[in-house]
Parts: sequence; C-alpha cells; structure tokens
Amino acid sequence: MEAPICLVENCEEQLTVNPKALEILHKISQPVVAVAIVGLYRTGKSYLLNRLAGRNHGFPLGSTVQSQTKGIWMWCVPHPSKPNHTLVLLDTEGLGDVEKGDPKNDSWIFALAVLLSSTLVYNSTGTINHQALEQLHYVTELTQLIRARSSPISDEVEDSTDFVSFFPDFVWTVRDFTLELKLNGRPITEDEYLENALKLIPGLGCLVEMYVNAINSGAVPCLENAVTTLAERENTAAVEKAAAHYMAQMVERVMFPTDTLQELLDVHTACEKEAIKVFMEHSFKDENQNFQKNLAEAIEKMKEDFLLQNEDASVKYSQAELKRLSKSLMENISGGTFSVPGGHNLYLEARKKVEQEFALVPRKGVKAKEVLQSFMQSLAATEKSILQADQALTDGQKALAAEEAKRQAAEKERELLRHKEKEQQQKMEAQERSFRENIAQLQEKMEREKQEILREQEKMLKHKLEEQKRMLAEESKKNADVLKEQIQRLNQEIEKTKNQSSGLSGFLNTLGNIFSLIPTLPTMLLGMGLKNLGSKN
Repeated sequence: MEAPICLVENCEEQLTVNPKALEILHKISQPVVAVAIVGLYRTGKSYLLNRLAGRNHGFPLGSTVQSQTKGIWMWCVPHPSKPNHTLVLLDTEGLGDVEKGDPKNDSWIFALAVLLSSTLVYNSTGTINHQALEQLHYVTELTQLIRARSSPISDEVEDSTDFVSFFPDFVWTVRDFTLELKLNGRPITEDEYLENALKLIPGLGCLVEMYVNAINSGAVPCLENAVTTLAERENTAAVEKAAAHYMAQMVERVMFPTDTLQELLDVHTACEKEAIKVFMEHSFKDENQNFQKNLAEAIEKMKEDFLLQNEDASVKYSQAELKRLSKSLMENISGGTFSVPGGHNLYLEARKKVEQEFALVPRKGVKAKEVLQSFMQSLAATEKSILQADQALTDGQKALAAEEAKRQAAEKERELLRHKEKEQQQKMEAQERSFRENIAQLQEKMEREKQEILREQEKMLKHKLEEQKRMLAEESKKNADVLKEQIQRLNQEIEKTKNQSSGLSGFLNTLGNIFSLIPTLPTMLLGMGLKNLGSKN
C-alpha cells in the first residue's frame, strides 16, 4: 500500500467497515503483525505510526487543535525485521475529542483497537501520573463492552488472567519525557518505572469487581465466543485453501495415464504433505482436529477421483492401442485366413505378435493388463473355433492345445490377481503415509503452540508474583490473598499445559478418527500406528 486507507469509518458516531479495506486484507497471504495506537487526540499518534512504517508521510498529521484522524485507518507495509510478514498499522481516532457528542464512542474505538491488534501502543505525553492513569479509564470500560468467556468455568470466578490471554501486547509510549529514571535514589529501568506507576492504588482495585459483574451479567459480547466463531470461519477457509492447493498441484504434476499406480501415489503423497502444511499455517484452535479430519477426508476423496481418472485414461488409451495393433489380426480372422490346415499356429503367431507389440507401448497405465486380459478373453471363442477347424491337427493334438490355452488363461488370471493385490498394498501404504504425515505435522504444531502458551502463562505468573511481592511489602494482605489464589491457579494451568504433550496417546486416538472412514485401511493398522507413534513421545 502506497498510502493508508480508512478501515472503520466513524460517521456521525456510527461505525461502519470500509469494503475496499477489507478487500485489501483478504488479499494478504502472509502472516500479519497488527500494531494499533491509541491515546488522546492531538498527541502525535499518526507521526509515530509513520515512523514505524519507515516513512515521513502517510497517516495525515495536523497542526491545529482539531483531530485529523476519524475512525480507524490502516496501512499495510512489509515488516521491517520479519521476512515474508506484513505489518498492519492501525491509527485510531483520538480519544477525548471535545467535538464528539457521545463519549461512549471513544470506548468502542478503544475496544476495536484492542481486539484487532497483536500489539497495542498507548500514546501519551509528559509523565505517567495520576492524570495519565485516569485517561486510561477506557481499559476499565472494556468490561462493559466485552467479556472473556461465554460462561465461568464451573463455579470459579474469572479474574484478569482470563482477559490477559486474549489481549495484545501492551506498550506505553511517553512523549516529551524529561525526568530522571530514579526511584528512592536508585536508577530504574523504563519497565520498572511503568510497573511502579501501575501498582495497585485505592480506586484502580474496582477493576476485578467490574470484570466479574460484566461477565456474570451475560449481557455483553464475549471474546471466547468471538474467537470460536473466528476459528470456525478461518479453519473452514484453511481447509478450502489446503484442498485447493492439493488439487492445483495434482493437476499440474499428473499426466494421465501414469505408467504405474505408485507413480501417482508418490505425487499424491508430496501434494498432500504440502496441503497439510498449508492447513497448519492457516488454522488455529481446531478443537478435536475436526477441521483436519475434514481436510483428510476431502483429500482422500480427491485422491480417489484422481485414481479413477487415471484408470479411465489407461483403459481408453490401452483399448485404442490394442485396436490399432490388432487391426490386421481381426481382418485375417474375418477374411478366413486362419481357416486352413495349420491355421491355428498361424493364429497363435499373429496373436503373439499383437501381445509383443502392445508390451512395447509406453505409459499404457494401470489398467493395461486388465484391458489385454479382456481382449484375450474376447478371442477365446474364435481361437476354439479355429483350433477345431484345423485339419492338420489330430484330435489328441487339439485336446493338448485346448488344455494349453486354458492353462495360459489361468496363469494370466493369477498374474492379474497378483497385480491387483500389489496395487491394493500400495494404496494401503499410501494411506498409512497420509496418516503418519497428519500426525507428524499436528505434533509439530502442537509443540509450537504449547511453548507459546507456556511463555504467556509464565509471563503472567511472573507479573503476579511481582505484584504479590509488592502487596506483601505494603501489607495489603487481603489483595495478596486473592493474588495467591490466582497464582495457584496459574501454576496448575502451567503444569496442565506441560503435561499435555508428555504423551500424545489420547491425541493420537482422536486423530485416528481422521482415517477411520477409509475402508481400505484396516483397524489393526490404525492400532499399530497409534501404538508405535505413542511410544515415541
């Protein structure tokens, strides 16, 4: 994008989404990092975002007391430090504009900034003092607009930890700061300065009560439900995108008919692996792997369709080649060429020549043997007639020739059966590879997500412990007891997260359902796969 565009319009205090901006977002295929900036109007938010974009101009700047930005504006630029990532910058309408009629409008702008961003920048000037904290009252008002869960877990009351898991990273930018970073005579860091400014004070403690009342009222939108709805929509899109990738790659790489079944299955395996990777990159919160199961079933159906197309192409090509090669043979049969003494041997030589020439035809496909077998069976009655009419042979010789014909036919039937059994084994092996590939990529993604959750939980635990330490130092026993319970719950959650991947047998049993609908994959194979994979964890 060469310049920003309005994402959420705020016209007469009515919020609407700009379709052109949505179209731009829908076209982004890379991972995105969304950074939103909020704060009082006329404090330089737009200038800061222009610098983040690496530009001097972009978001409109103003030199008067009138706010320049209305609604929420968006600017998509390449991420400066993450290759193949898009940085989405969101400039929000200034809070506290005296020209506004409804102050509630500010709260919705702030709420949207929180919900849309992965990093939220709060912009202010001067120092972090009581006035600056009061200006951040929009945080407390969020609980009137949104809640974390659709219902409390059992009878346990949610605390701020539940909200932290949904909220973006928070950066407070203090402009024109001139004080020394010292506390009680000792140097402190920027983070320590912020933590000291945000420690619990009388009045800012009503936040938990407001959270609880908002959640229990059941009258406000719910983040958990929003995430669930978003997950369903995005996972559905991830399945469609992955399935489309599989289809496109198969169409590009497969030329019908393939010489062997294994050739087609090898291409299928490679394309399926890519498709699963596409799904893993775009899916999230796929509870019980239902959407991954949908993808596996969709790929299986497409694979079966490719197998049928391959077989059909092989049949048509093989039949056409046999018709061409046997043209002289069929004309001689119709013309009575073999209805003479010694005609049976002449017929056998002519038929053998057709078989030999057909064997040299390249890329006949997987049905070539069956087509040839069917062709030979169609000549059985003709061969018998020629044999019986051959006056050069005795009755004994005719009987031996008839037995030999039966023996050869039976041998070809056995050869064809062995060929079908081999193909069936190849199909089963391909399905087992599919099963293992799904598990391998799922395990890899689970481990990444587990580490991310652990980092977030441990980060929250660190803040809670520091907060508890300050409370104990200030002899705020009541609040410290509440924090102690929250810390205990966090420790339990951390242990639960760690144990989730200690052995993935339960997970693998769930994933096994993905292939339970495939009739050619025996239950025993599923059991063996789960057992072997489970023993590796």
